[in-house]
Amino acid sequence: MSSSPTGQQAVVEARDLVAGYLPGVNILNGCSLTAYPGEMIGIIGPNGAGKSTLLKAMFGLVKIHSGEVRLGERDITNMKANQLVQMGVGFVPQNNNVFPSLTIEENLRMGLFLRPKKLKERLAATWDLFPNLHERKDRSAGALSGGERQSLAMARALMMEPSVLLLDEPSAGLSPVRQDETFIRTRRINKTGVCVVMVEQNARRCLQVCDRGYVLDQGRDAYTGTGRELANDPKVIELYLGTLAKEVGAE
Repeated sequence: MSSSPTGQQAVVEARDLVAGYLPGVNILNGCSLTAYPGEMIGIIGPNGAGKSTLLKAMFGLVKIHSGEVRLGERDITNMKANQLVQMGVGFVPQNNNVFPSLTIEENLRMGLFLRPKKLKERLAATWDLFPNLHERKDRSAGALSGGERQSLAMARALMMEPSVLLLDEPSAGLSPVRQDETFIRTRRINKTGVCVVMVEQNARRCLQVCDRGYVLDQGRDAYTGTGRELANDPKVIELYLGTLAKEVGAE
């Protein structure tokens, strides 16, 4: 298991992942990522680079053909998602991430069905972190805005007190103001001690708020460094940030 320059053991690590949805057709071609305690990691890159596939492979939703994923000292390669949740891995998909027919509070209860005895304690902590959800706890999730649904999906994933939270494009489809709120909220979650690994379409904003970043291209990590280093790297700007800005602007 990798250690940081300060000797910290990685919370989660992906090593040389080769993975894909179909046999013989790989989306990831030797991709690696390491996240240390307290870090917020951003993953950016052009469309089709394998960003979301990387998160899904780490969460057991895409078959890993070679390479490994480790959570602390444990090998979690190709483990099932429900096992990973119990072990402390949270995952928030980009779409279909709430139960629309249930209320906000019922959604949160679903997030803790594996540990019902801790419900009161975890609800109190969640209301403290998401006061807007508390005010509307009896409201149907289907009646929420896109930003509110994203908040609820994050809150539900946090009910199990994960050591690492995997976020798949949390700002996608949101207005600029709601995007900023999402980044601020994500940083606040990170400050509580949860390691965050986030795939983002808003590359510049992502690099501004993340401790370290990975630029994926064709299923490999092409560049890595601190958020500031990548945001100011002439090659990254020329090859990726400009292209990504055009892609986002065209959507």
